[in-house]
Amino acid sequence: MKEYTPVNQQSCEASATTLVMETQCPFCSVQCKMKLTETVVEASAAIQSSAAAPDIQYDVEPRMNKASEGRLCVKGMNAYQHAVSDDRIVYPLAKRNGQFDPITWEEANTIIAERFQSIAGRYGRDAVGLYGGGSLTNESAYLLGKFARVALRTKYIDYNGRFCMSAAASAGNKTFGIDRGLTNPLSDIPLAKCIVLAGTNIADCQPTLTPYFTKAKENGSFIIVIDPRETGTSKLADLHLKVKPGMDAALVNGMLRTLLDEGLVDESFVRARTRGYEALRAHIGAQSLEEIALLTGVPADSIRRAAIAFGRAETGMVFTARGVEQQTDGYMAVRNFLNLVLLTGKIGKPGCGYGAVTGQGNGQGGREHGQKADQLPGYRLIENEEHRRYIAGVWGVDPSELPGKGVSAYEMMEKVYDGEIKALFVMGSNPVVSNPNANLVEAAIERLEFLVVADMFMSETARSADLILPVTSYLENAGTLTNLEGRVLLRDASRPAPGEARHDWRILCDIADSVGRGGYFPYANVEQIFEELRLASRGGIADYYGITYDRLRREEGVYWPCPSTDGQGDGRMFASSFAHSDGLAEIVVVDNHFPDERTDEEYPIYLTTGRVLSHYLTGVQTRRSHTLASRDIESFVELHPNAARRFGVADGRLAVLTSRRGEIVVRCRITRTIREDTVFVPMHWGDVQNVNKITNQALDPTCRMPGFKVCAVNIRPLLAEDAQFA
Repeated sequence: MKEYTPVNQQSCEASATTLVMETQCPFCSVQCKMKLTETVVEASAAIQSSAAAPDIQYDVEPRMNKASEGRLCVKGMNAYQHAVSDDRIVYPLAKRNGQFDPITWEEANTIIAERFQSIAGRYGRDAVGLYGGGSLTNESAYLLGKFARVALRTKYIDYNGRFCMSAAASAGNKTFGIDRGLTNPLSDIPLAKCIVLAGTNIADCQPTLTPYFTKAKENGSFIIVIDPRETGTSKLADLHLKVKPGMDAALVNGMLRTLLDEGLVDESFVRARTRGYEALRAHIGAQSLEEIALLTGVPADSIRRAAIAFGRAETGMVFTARGVEQQTDGYMAVRNFLNLVLLTGKIGKPGCGYGAVTGQGNGQGGREHGQKADQLPGYRLIENEEHRRYIAGVWGVDPSELPGKGVSAYEMMEKVYDGEIKALFVMGSNPVVSNPNANLVEAAIERLEFLVVADMFMSETARSADLILPVTSYLENAGTLTNLEGRVLLRDASRPAPGEARHDWRILCDIADSVGRGGYFPYANVEQIFEELRLASRGGIADYYGITYDRLRREEGVYWPCPSTDGQGDGRMFASSFAHSDGLAEIVVVDNHFPDERTDEEYPIYLTTGRVLSHYLTGVQTRRSHTLASRDIESFVELHPNAARRFGVADGRLAVLTSRRGEIVVRCRITRTIREDTVFVPMHWGDVQNVNKITNQALDPTCRMPGFKVCAVNIRPLLAEDAQFA
């Protein structure tokens, strides 16, 4: 970033101070680069005497980079608005008599130390939990994990990325031996002759990637979209499979059956590069395509057409996202899509591969370095004694001091509700809105003895806090992030922090010092944290050792794994072997799994959730952007006209959606672009519009992902007189 001094002007004229910031978007996993120019125009002396405020102008320009190729979407163009919002929290706030009062940082750190130590003394160290976020920088994510295990010595830490990619991460680790979002660079997409987009609405969630797919179409690619709804992404499709929510794994079994029937399995690849094929072959041979069509709601001819297109294509890629992964069988559903990739040999070469389309800005890096309950930096496992010894050596502690494995994000909320966790530290997340069964989570939060929230804004979770710590924004806080293709990027920042807001990593260091563990957190700047992260990741699955700040500035970004400073990192993985010790990928049998919750007379229609273009996650930031908020000012329920008639609701009218867990009130949008047995509600609003008040808390047994994408609901008009319009 570059800072420019005021332009010299005559005393009777206005003067301007310009700050030019080269940064990147804080939102999705593409991490598009941009230049933001902030110009403060001071009024002339005559006007100043009338107390005129300075005029502040902002100009945003996209910057060329390898991922977005110089594009920005509407969120990126307006991201600065929340960073400069008057709603920013700029001083530590303590709740006293139901009101938040400003206090000093010294007071805040003293309160935290006293309360955490008191609670740990009375109930044990595990009575304190930490809840992180997938938008934190790699440095802050790393430090939060170290802070939990070294400063507070608690086993309870997890993060909202559990709700993002845990199914795909677990599936990638088990299938390939390594989890990285994309197995190949984004530049391979236009080379693919067939592309499967399963449960991903890239047009709304990662719109700057859309040109890769339009280029692929121009090159003759056949695009298959799997989604219960018609979306901006499905408009790209040559074939749209409108699958019933939760039936993705079964759909793939139908495709695999067709590959076998049509002789489209790459037998030489499968036998040389994989294990488990014979068991899958026997399982698939017993499948009936007609029965799968009934289970999935997709015609058998369409399933067959999709499989033949993918099997016959010379090159092909499969992408999955939350539509597939946020299921109670999300792990196995992704495993089946990986079976599809492996059986056709479409991996490890140009135009071929698999991609889990990361949702959060640092969803990839955030889970690699210690925020997950079972992980240590470098994707090491906390229950592996060799891994514990290595990380303990880096941190300068005895391995026996490191706590064991905790539980997943939602299970932490259950432990809060049950009273096992008495104090909670939340950084970069809004669990009251983002967790399933949010009514229980809200009640759990109220039961805490002590809640600390580090945030820029008064989120729904922060409202319940005993102490709020103001953090810096992406324009003020530098660090590295890892984009969806596994490319580590350096985000510079130099805008002054407003008020007394502090960097999240500095907050953690100060609290560590206040609890007597500051010697383990001696960092003077963020680069020093990254240098320790490099060492901690060395030799691990997610090896960042060869990546330095100097390299990132020179080369724009470096792929991991990168074990050597002379290496370039792997853009395309698995060309000759997979990451398992035997070099083979693992094929697995996947059963036709029904959703945990099925419809019945009381709750007769399925609900699925997702995003809209103008908002991000729980909307804490985007709802503070006047441009973005004005595009979608409230939540809604999208439903088919036949479903609307069935439930007596009308377009533009408010309706109540009820599940076994609670109810919400949203406005109806009637459309023929969704299945008749399914309704859709976005996830970006809280309070009475919080869709997670009604979503199902059931978890995937392997990765502990909640089943956000499927639950059974009922619908009725909010007002009886509205029923006459149906």
